[in-house]
Amino acid sequence: MDYRDRYVQGKGKYIDDLHFDDMLYMNVVRSPYGRAKIRNVKGGLNASELKLFYKSSMGEMASLGGSSNSVYLEPVFAIDRVNYEGQAVAAVFGKTRYEAEDLLSTVSVEYEPLDAVSSIESGLKSGPIHEGTKDNVLAKSELGEDFDDNDVDFDLTLEDEFFNERIIANSMETRGCIAIYKDSMLTFYVSTQSVQSVKGGLAQALKLKPEQVRVIQADTGGAFGVKGSFYPEYVMAAYASMKYGKPVKWIETRTEHLQAAYPGRGAKAKIKIYARNDGKITGIKGDVYVDAGAYDAGTGSFASRFIAYQITGPYHIEKAYMRAFSVLTNKAPMGPYRGAGRPEAAFFMERMMDLLADRLQMDISEVRLVNASTEPFTSPTGLTITEPTRPFLEKALEAVNYRKVSMEEKTGLAFFVLIPASRPGESARIDVSDGKVVAQLGGNVHGQGHELFVKDILGNSLQVEQDLISLSNGDTSLMESGVGSWGSRTAIAGASALAAVAEKIKQQVIDKYGKYSPEKLLSGNYSAFEFLNIDYDVNSVNFNMITAERDSNNTVRMKDWYSYYDLGHVLSPVNVVAQITGGTLEGVGQMFSESLRYSEEGQLMTTSITDAGVLAADYAPNLHIKWVENGSPAPDRAKGLGEAPTIGTPAALARAIELVTRNRVKNTPIKLEDLAKL
Repeated sequence: MDYRDRYVQGKGKYIDDLHFDDMLYMNVVRSPYGRAKIRNVKGGLNASELKLFYKSSMGEMASLGGSSNSVYLEPVFAIDRVNYEGQAVAAVFGKTRYEAEDLLSTVSVEYEPLDAVSSIESGLKSGPIHEGTKDNVLAKSELGEDFDDNDVDFDLTLEDEFFNERIIANSMETRGCIAIYKDSMLTFYVSTQSVQSVKGGLAQALKLKPEQVRVIQADTGGAFGVKGSFYPEYVMAAYASMKYGKPVKWIETRTEHLQAAYPGRGAKAKIKIYARNDGKITGIKGDVYVDAGAYDAGTGSFASRFIAYQITGPYHIEKAYMRAFSVLTNKAPMGPYRGAGRPEAAFFMERMMDLLADRLQMDISEVRLVNASTEPFTSPTGLTITEPTRPFLEKALEAVNYRKVSMEEKTGLAFFVLIPASRPGESARIDVSDGKVVAQLGGNVHGQGHELFVKDILGNSLQVEQDLISLSNGDTSLMESGVGSWGSRTAIAGASALAAVAEKIKQQVIDKYGKYSPEKLLSGNYSAFEFLNIDYDVNSVNFNMITAERDSNNTVRMKDWYSYYDLGHVLSPVNVVAQITGGTLEGVGQMFSESLRYSEEGQLMTTSITDAGVLAADYAPNLHIKWVENGSPAPDRAKGLGEAPTIGTPAALARAIELVTRNRVKNTPIKLEDLAKL
């Protein structure tokens, strides 16, 4: 059965579809306060028994810098105080889901509410939320070299401030896991983007040997970054299975997802540019802040640096100096959301480009062309652009017929860099038996359709009918190492690794028979594994154009969406269109409605998926998708894609909206109800 038919027919096996004999169901008692002391906890499994801290890392991204102070680590269960609404205080276990729900009332917690830090601004001004620390700055860094006005050639300066509110992923399937501890072996089923990171987290937290932990990925119903992190609930379930000797299942409710899953965005910037009257930007300075939440988990400690690192985008700006601050607040820890720093940087830079064009009365395309490069360069913050960007922009403007469209429509542009998380590479495995070819990738599929390019690659390489090829979910017992699926990396790293393994399999057949044939392959048993190292960046430049209008209800909405993306080498055109369509809709949601909102007391005011602003399908624009293939240095010559629409859409749409409303757009989201009034 084709994988798409399997899901459409409801035959997928997600976490909540898995059942084991004598299984316990876990529910979590969570803090109703943004910040409070815990005077007493009675009932349930809590910190009096399980006093552990856990680590959550996003692999290669963590190398960009951040905090290493253990005082900022989150405990599995709150110890002495809670620091965000939804923080876990205790867990209960019932024989049924309903019994576990009822058991929540048997736990009593005595709180002493404290003043909460509810914003970046209050985090910088307030006393520290963690005892033994001097302030609420989790991490800070400087990029580039500082300069003063005498060091730069300019005719004018422009300054502005921007803010992207927090967004939670709200994938169709919430988080979930099943832990089974038996005979000193922990088997852990999970909805995830990386079985390897979950395995590492469990072994570290519970002091288990790696060979004692097996992590198996169930079918995963969407992720968008939120399932790339390691969470305290995983430790609770695993510990409970070890304690009670029974399987333990946890399925997150939508309310818990809004409260305690790691949200993305939550970034603020103050930007100043120095420019000449011809539109050339000669210098940029700024401060970037992110709302890191209450603990050093997810991406909070290095997100601000990553945004600042790529602030110049595809533009050759000779002087840049950025300061980056990750600020602690009484909210759930910050995590990755599709793009994870890339959309924020593009939004800040592209908004300044539009402001400069308006000040100089230049066309928005011309100011971008003036600043695009005619040769490869490395920015003052260290961002490497390996190809000239001006020729690409010129071709993009022509491909989308910008001159004509912009004369007739309210039009916005976004020219941006996509930095895929290609390092340190990825793993793949192929097993052949019973006339079937089964592949596995180190980065786990969670709805992107990796099955399509896997069938194409192996069908072409091994000359096998695609019906005989399948992609299995991640299983650490079969994969000695791997990274994960995030950061637009799988087509680059995972597919290249898969192609390398296919060559190993072919060589095994040749070694046995003296030559290769698909018949000889399918008649035997073969197995091969490869971790393909990638120690270089595969950055690419991309382009979006968007038009907007008022509809019959006087509400501003997107009309047409255009792309001109450099995809290196396309593995699956069907996948490309699907990835672009989904990413575009997420970018539209960020611009028009999606956010998590908190009161000054740190109370989450977003109480449902509807409140979170997830848009209905009728907000989808008309898509005009174009791409080019300028091969990358990766073995399969692919470049990144998955995050590109979420990077370009908000930045370009902001310009189109402000042309319709005649109001400067500096923040996301712009609420739909407000747009009807403008």
